[in-house]
Amino acid sequence: MATTAPPAAPLRRPALSRRALPYGLLVPAGVALALALGYPLVRQLLLSTQDYGLAQQFGQPAEQVGAGNFRELLTDPQLWLVVLRSVLFCAVNAALTMALGTGVALLMRGMSRPVRVLVQSALLLAWAMPVLAALTVWQWMFDAQYGVVNALLVAAGADYAGHSWLLEPLSFFAVATVVVVWMSVPFVAFTVYAGLTQVPEEVLEAAQLDGAGAWQRFRHVLVPSVRPVLLVVGLLQVVWDLRVFTQIYVLQGAGGVASETNLLGTYVYRLGIGEGRFGLAAAAAVLMLVLTALLTFPYVRAMLRQEES
Repeated sequence: MATTAPPAAPLRRPALSRRALPYGLLVPAGVALALALGYPLVRQLLLSTQDYGLAQQFGQPAEQVGAGNFRELLTDPQLWLVVLRSVLFCAVNAALTMALGTGVALLMRGMSRPVRVLVQSALLLAWAMPVLAALTVWQWMFDAQYGVVNALLVAAGADYAGHSWLLEPLSFFAVATVVVVWMSVPFVAFTVYAGLTQVPEEVLEAAQLDGAGAWQRFRHVLVPSVRPVLLVVGLLQVVWDLRVFTQIYVLQGAGGVASETNLLGTYVYRLGIGEGRFGLAAAAAVLMLVLTALLTFPYVRAMLRQEES
């Protein structure tokens, strides 16, 4: 007569190995991050304490100056003008991008499917267009002699014949804001729209039945539901707008006055590549990193609070 073997007892991993497994899985990613991000950061910190110029590029030893580069930068009024200009530009562009991107996402939520696909295709084309190609188009649109913007304003009766938009700092940054916001809105719109699709329709209908208007439903239902998405997108937008480089650099080459329109990105570039003062440029980049951490700290703290709640 055949006998049935008793079921085997489940294998149990030692508690220590179970606790160590997640950390072991993080090791490859940690090593990759240390190599990809750690070395450039350490090299930049070392360079910021050296008098490193063109001569050091050809093998001459660099002189250690300690905090000398930082003292020179912090006592230079030009740096503070650039910092103030960069913070204002970042604040205006991030706020405009978030407002327009969220607005477009809300509009897409109420569109019919064909119209929504058409709008999403247009946003995707704007997002996928190469930066230099887009800047070429925008330069032509704001060209003083042949630009379509001046032509439309003159046709409307305004005195803008031959007006140079890039010569004055204020109009230069107005053009730069148009370009930067135009290139950033698609990412915000797509991301926020993805978050809005996760809000149940029943919740909105219940709020509407309770008498909540469109603004109240947006403020008390939609915004709390997508708050984590808004925080992450807002954080990324602040970082991107603070270190914007290509748009400013290309517009300066098209007619802008560099000394009056430099932001932190172009300021660091001109110190390093333009003047060959790589140690001073590295110190400016470190200050830029500190400023970025200070400006993004409120977003990071809000995200941590959101996770805890």
